[in-house]
Order: sequence, then structure tokens, then C-alpha cells
Amino acid sequence: MSRRRGLQVLSGGGGQPSSAKRAVFRQRRRPPRARQILEAMLLMAAGVGLLVLLLQLPELIDLDSLLLISTAIGHLIGGLSQLLMGVLQLLSVLVLVALALLALLLLVAGLVRLVRALVASPAAQKAVKPSLRSPRPRR
Repeated sequence: MSRRRGLQVLSGGGGQPSSAKRAVFRQRRRPPRARQILEAMLLMAAGVGLLVLLLQLPELIDLDSLLLISTAIGHLIGGLSQLLMGVLQLLSVLVLVALALLALLLLVAGLVRLVRALVASPAAQKAVKPSLRSPRPRR
């Protein structure tokens, strides 16, 4: 009983040398510092803009949160004819809460990116981390 060796590919195919690393396993390059700062500023601007919109919402619309919730519950109890209106009002409260949470999340994400972009040294961005695993020997 002899062991047969499988076929070996000698060339990388497509004109690539066989020793070249595949793009799938390459380490991703960090974006330039200017782009990181721009992304952080855009995230923070989006968060601040959303918070300003939410703060001005009561002035733009006669919005009293207690009155909104109580009328929503009253419409639900009122019957099937007003069920849709009550559900829409409750959903609007949930949308406002989700927008407020999104604004805070955008502010935190932008602040974290800004701090990471300003604290990271330029030498650390250019250095590529070596692979921690050693290549497995072929049999």
C-alpha cells in the first residue's frame, strides 16, 4: 500500500507568483489620520445635530410627553376605530427615544474615534503588525 501524493500547484495562477500572500489574509491598513479625524468630526456633528433637533422638537410641535402617552392610552381604550391612532402615537414615542439613543451613540463613537486618532502616534499607524502564528509545515 503506497501513499499517493496529491497534485501540487506550482504557479499562483493568474500571473501571480506562488509566494505572494492572498489578499484575504493580509492585514488591513489603517486609514490616514486626516480621514480618521474627519470621520470622528462627522459622527460628532451628526450626533449634535440630532440632539439639537430633539431639543427644538417641543417648540416646533406642541409636544407634551405625558399628554401624548395619556392620549395614546385613551385612544387604545376608546375602541377599534381609534386603535391605529394610538399605536401610531406610541410608536412615535419609541422613535423619539430611539433617535435620542442614536444621537448619544453617535457622539460617543465620534469622541472615541477622535481620541484614538489624536492619541495614536504616526509611527504606530505606519507599522504593520507581524503575524503571530507561524506557518504550518506541509506534509
